[in-house]
Amino acid sequence: MNRKKKINDTLKKKQKKANAKLHKSNKPRYISKAEREKLAVLAQQEAQQD
Repeated sequence: MNRKKKINDTLKKKQKKANAKLHKSNKPRYISKAEREKLAVLAQQEAQQD
């Protein structure tokens, strides 16, 4: 019984990982604080040019 359970568990884990790769997250990409600051400065410069 333990041998069957161990085999089934490993197969389930493999299937779960493969399934997780198929579904991408809808979470937006992380933007660092420094990068946000650069974007804000660029936006401010563009606003001043107009």
